[in-house]
Parts: sequence; C-alpha cells; structure tokens
Amino acid sequence: MADDLNGLSDKALSILAFAAYHRLVSGETVTSVIRRDGAGHEADPDGVKELEGRGLVTAGESAINLGETAQAAVETMVAALRREVGR
Repeated sequence: MADDLNGLSDKALSILAFAAYHRLVSGETVTSVIRRDGAGHEADPDGVKELEGRGLVTAGESAINLGETAQAAVETMVAALRREVGR
C-alpha cells in the first residue's frame, strides 16, 4: 500500500495541508515540515503514523520528510485551492 493517498484521514491530511500552507507562503517546493517545534505545536501523531505506514513520509523527532507522492499531493492541493478562487 506504499504511496497510497486514497482515503487519508483528516489527521493525515492536516499534515499535507500544513505543507501546502508553507508552499503557498514560500513559493517553493516543500520537502519537509516541522513535526515538533519545541513551543507546544506538534503534528498529529496518528496522522504521522498513517502517512508513514503508507510510505508517504519518513518522520524523525522534529521533522517530517515528504516523499515524492506526498510532495505531488501538496502541489495538487495548492493547485486546487488556486482553481477554487479563480486563479
């Protein structure tokens, strides 16, 4: 089931949405996001586990590295947002 995006939970999608936010703000491809920032903000552990289990990310203590399929999903999310507002 590696690289499978079908039926992702909202918890898993929240991590990809966070990456999409950074993509929109920076204008650059996002290859990783912060897992724990040391100030109390943390990616949902169940979402991280789900994405890891599907082979979409690898996660360390402080960062979540997006695989190629996850990076492509982030780009698709950004394109869908832009389309929705007529861009």
